[in-house]
This record gives sequence, C-alpha cells and structure tokens, in this order.
Amino acid sequence: MTDVLSLAAPRTDVPVRRTAPSLPALVGLEMRKSLSTRSGKSLAAAAVLAGPAGMALLGLAGDQFPHYAGPLAVVGVMTGLLLLALGVLSTGGEWTHRTAQTTFLLVPHRGRVLAAKAGAVAVLGVLLAGAAAALSMLVLLGIAPPDVSWDGAVRALVAVLGAGAAFAVAGAGVGAATGNTAAALTGLYLLILGAMQIVRLWNHTVAVWVDPVDATLELGMGTELTRPIVVLAGWVVVASVAGWVLTRRRQVG
Repeated sequence: MTDVLSLAAPRTDVPVRRTAPSLPALVGLEMRKSLSTRSGKSLAAAAVLAGPAGMALLGLAGDQFPHYAGPLAVVGVMTGLLLLALGVLSTGGEWTHRTAQTTFLLVPHRGRVLAAKAGAVAVLGVLLAGAAAALSMLVLLGIAPPDVSWDGAVRALVAVLGAGAAFAVAGAGVGAATGNTAAALTGLYLLILGAMQIVRLWNHTVAVWVDPVDATLELGMGTELTRPIVVLAGWVVVASVAGWVLTRRRQVG
C-alpha cells in the first residue's frame, strides 16, 4: 500500500503578528531607559528643582515682580537648559557607552528608534517642566505680595511645557548627530550660552531669530508669539534631521 501525502496550501487569511514592538511601547521603553541611569535621574531631579530653587533665591533677594508670567518664563529657561542635557544623554549615550549596537539589533530600524527617543524625551520634557513649574508656582505664591498680577500666567505655563519638550528633543537630535555625549553637551552650551551672546552684540535682529533662550523668555512673557515658536521649532527640526541623517550613515561597531 502506498500512502499518499497531501500538502495543503498555506493559509493567507491568518494575521501575522508583529515581532517588533509598537512605537508607543518603544517610547515607554526609552523613557525608562532615560531615567535608569544615575546621570539621567540626576538631570531629571535637577530639571524639576532648579526652577523652585531659583524662585526661592528670588524671594530671599527681595526682588519684586509685577506678574507671575516673568518668573515662570525664567523657570522655562532654567528647566529647558537641563532638559537639553537629558535629551543628549538619551541618544549620544548610546554611542558613548557602546550600547547602540544592542539597541539597533533589537530594533533594526534606526529611524524608528530615533522617533521613539524623540517621543520619549518630549514626554519627559513636558512632565518634568510641568513639575518644575508647579513647584515654582508654590514658591512664588509664598513669597509674592497679594497684588501680583496673574495676567499671562497660563500662557507662561504653556510656554514652559512647550520649551521643555523642544529643548529635550533638540538635545536628542544633537546627541544623535554627534554620537558623543561630551561633544554634544560642550558644543550646545557653548553655542547657546556663549556664541548666542556674541551674535546678540553683533546683530540683535539676527539673534532673536536663532536664540532659543530669548525665544522661551519672549513666549513666556507674551512679548512675541509667532517668532519664538518658529525659533524653537527650527531648533527641533534642524537637530532632528541632522541626527536622523548622520545616524543612518554612521557605522555601528
């Protein structure tokens, strides 16, 4: 007797499960990674506490302020400059600590990884900036006289949140572009805190279109709206595109 084996055609109506994690899952993973190191935790804590500490010093110095929007705008700058470093660590740290190879083996799509990192630091930026603004507001309420105006306070709070996300994502883009944490941090702080001041002395009109610190202050205090948004968005776009292009071309080894 001869047995006849019949081979059934494979079914095509069965959905194939994705083996790669979804983008929201990657964002959550990257958020945990950013806060899993001592440097990440320290920067997150500093970003939350720097603003309230600055407002407490403002009270001790006896400086007067007519409305809450001005101090909150300053909190946005202080928090943003620290979130810039957190963003750099999220991407540049992968290359500095030689973990990029493992990351790209687990998720072999560099653009997807960078998108997840950008989303993660943006969410962290909003959350940490919000915490800093809330604590700073509590300090301000304790030191301010009752006649201080609330005009523009909500707008300033929104500016703090937006600047927090923008600085963090820009930092992630520069960290990805350089592939070196120290180089990215040094270059960014020299550019923002040093070179921008030189540009301001040379041509103030040019400076207000490129300085993210000035943009955050203007947005928080309500002196301008469109230009500060364009400046912060420009930093995010240029840094992110540079990070994406250079990361795609960089060899992992």
